[in-house]
Amino acid sequence: MQSARPQFDEDGTVHVPAFELPPSEFSSVEAKAMQALRARMPGGAPSADLDIAIVRQELEKMLAPQVEQMRRLYPVDIAETQVGGVPARVVTPQGKPFDDRRVLINLHGGAFSVCAGACAVLESIPVAALGNFKVVTVDYRMAPEWYHPAALEDVEAVYRALLENHEPQSIGVFGCSAGGALTAQVAAWLPAHGLPNPGAIGIFGAGGVRMVSGDSAWIAAFIDGSFPPPGTAGDITRGYFTGIDMNGPDVSPALHPDVVARFPPALIITGTRAMDMSPAIVTNSALIKAGVESTLIVGEGMGHCYIYQSNLPEARDAHQATVDFFRKHLQ
Repeated sequence: MQSARPQFDEDGTVHVPAFELPPSEFSSVEAKAMQALRARMPGGAPSADLDIAIVRQELEKMLAPQVEQMRRLYPVDIAETQVGGVPARVVTPQGKPFDDRRVLINLHGGAFSVCAGACAVLESIPVAALGNFKVVTVDYRMAPEWYHPAALEDVEAVYRALLENHEPQSIGVFGCSAGGALTAQVAAWLPAHGLPNPGAIGIFGAGGVRMVSGDSAWIAAFIDGSFPPPGTAGDITRGYFTGIDMNGPDVSPALHPDVVARFPPALIITGTRAMDMSPAIVTNSALIKAGVESTLIVGEGMGHCYIYQSNLPEARDAHQATVDFFRKHLQ
């Protein structure tokens, strides 16, 4: 029986027939098992009508088992503190010396509105433990209480404080999802405010262009389901970018060649089933065109921020690649 074929409109819109997508033959056994579990997992972002305090609390509770699993695999010490007057956590490898010359800044995911706890440590723990790095994960201001550029201002304050004891080429910045987008924004923001860029950056689960854009936002909506198609749901950032030009250089720097030309070397991580794949690809291409060293890792069969899943070999490979990247580029 011949499969249905896509139909094309004159403006290029494609009418895609329904089809069955099996797990990738290149995925690990663990990844295939996780795909099988999706039938019993909730999908989609929480409604913007829900109280933000409840959403944050429930998300932390939901991710607690993942945090515990990550800490078992990668033992670390976590200390609450302030850096440059901004709340932060310092994550270091447990019971052994760490690199005191180089330091990493982590910017957590969570749609600029949630996940200041769980996402922060899920991103920081493996990098600190594997790399013997000190990771400062920033509890930056979020919506709906605050608006752009509050997060950038907080990261700048932390960065200025770290510059008192570290050379810029010894500092790295990385994050996933909103934190990945924020990392790209930071690389545009710092030079625009008279500061040198860090030695290297990691843009994970995001790109240097606005989120939920490009082909992948549509494709992932129907093959992954974690996020709805563009324009079919409310603002998942809860108004963080209200009134802001989403194509401007401080939000979508990859659209501005003169801005990305000043970026440091970048590691970009996405997945073939992630809604962020298009922003990641566009950003990687923009960096290469601008003459900036950029490395793109695309996890086969992987979804948004798959690095949070410590049981996946694909995630552990990405953790090691992150450590190797920062060891190579930070002086």
